[in-house]
Amino acid sequence: PKKRTTHRTFREVVRLPVMSGQQDEFPILCETCLGENPFVRMAKIPYGQACKICEKPFTCYRWRPGARARYKKTQLCRSCAKTKNVCQTCVLDLQYGLPVQVRDTALEQHEREGMPVTQVNREYLQEVAEYGHDTDDAAQSYHKYTRPSLLLQRLQRRAPYYKRNAPHICSFFVKGTCNRGKSCPFRHEMPPTGELANQNIKDRYFGKNDPVAKKMMRMANERTTPLVPPADKTIRTLWVGGLDTKTSEADVRQKFSSFGELASVRVIGAKNCAFVTYSTRKGAEDAASKLQTGLSINGSRCKLAWGKKQASKKEMKTGGAPAGPPGMAAPPGMKMKGPAAVPPPPGMRKTYYPSMDPANMGARFDTTHQEK
Repeated sequence: PKKRTTHRTFREVVRLPVMSGQQDEFPILCETCLGENPFVRMAKIPYGQACKICEKPFTCYRWRPGARARYKKTQLCRSCAKTKNVCQTCVLDLQYGLPVQVRDTALEQHEREGMPVTQVNREYLQEVAEYGHDTDDAAQSYHKYTRPSLLLQRLQRRAPYYKRNAPHICSFFVKGTCNRGKSCPFRHEMPPTGELANQNIKDRYFGKNDPVAKKMMRMANERTTPLVPPADKTIRTLWVGGLDTKTSEADVRQKFSSFGELASVRVIGAKNCAFVTYSTRKGAEDAASKLQTGLSINGSRCKLAWGKKQASKKEMKTGGAPAGPPGMAAPPGMKMKGPAAVPPPPGMRKTYYPSMDPANMGARFDTTHQEK
C-alpha cells in the first residue's frame, strides 16, 4: 500500500496569489537605478519580500548597477509603482525623475483623488492597476499629464544621476572604529544632518512630508529672481543658453521678434547658445522680463541672461617690450639690460638652490671687470 504524504508545500500553506504573467515581467526601474552599464545581471527572488506600501509579497529583483555601486533591489510591487508612475527602487517619477510631492505640486493636482490609505481601498486599486481596468479615474489620474508646467520643466532631470548608486556610509567610520581604510566597501563620510537625515519610503510615495521635495521646492523659489538690467544703457544684447543642436537663427528670431526690432542674431552651434541684440534698450528689457521664466525654443528649456560689454581693440592691445619671466632677478653685481624684475605673485615662491647663486660658484662680478 502507498504511504500517504502529509507534508504540504509553502504555497498551499500560505496560499500566495499567482498573478498572470508575473513570472515573466521585468521590474519598473528608472535609468539611474539600472546604472550606466547596458549589461546588467539580476537575481530574481519570487515572493522575496513584502511591498512597502500594500504589504503584499511580490517578486523581488536584486542587482548591482555598477562596479563601484552598491547592490540595489526593488522596494515596491509593480501594481503600486504603476499607480503612481514611479520607480520600484528609488520611488521617483519615471518621466521627470522628481519626488512625487514635487511633481504633484508642479502639476497643480492637489484637489484630485490621491492614493487610498485604507487596506481595502489599496487592494481594490491594486486589482484595477494589475488587470488593466481603465474605467477607474483615480487609478489613471497619475498618467494624465495634459497641462504643461513651467516649474516641472525647469526642475526635471534630463540625465541620469549615477552618484545616487554610491555605497552606503560606513557606520564604523562614523563611530571612529573602522580599521579597513581604503579597502572598506562603504563610504567614509559623515551622514547628513537636519531634515534630510530622516527619510521614509511611504512619505515619498504618498507625497507628504518629504524632506527632499521640500528642499527642491525651496531652492526653486529662490532661483526665480528677476533679471536685473545692467547699469550700462548701451547694452542691448541678451544671451540665450541651452539651445538644441538643430535650432536655427530663424527659430530664435521668431521667439524674440515680438518684443522689438532685432539688430542681429548670432547662433553658436558649438556652444549651444545665441546672442540676440535689439535695436533699442526697451525691447531688450521687455524680452528679459517676460521670457526669463518660461523660455522654450523647439521644445528645449533655455536660459536667459544679459550680455556683457566687449572690450575695445585699443584696450586689448598692449605695447612695450615683452617682459621677462616673473621673479627673475640679476646676480649680485650685474646690471639688468632688460625690463625691471617683477616680484612673483603671492603664493608662487620659487625653490632656491645654492647653485643658482653665481657668487657661491667662484665667479666674481665687480665694476672693474664690467668696465674692461
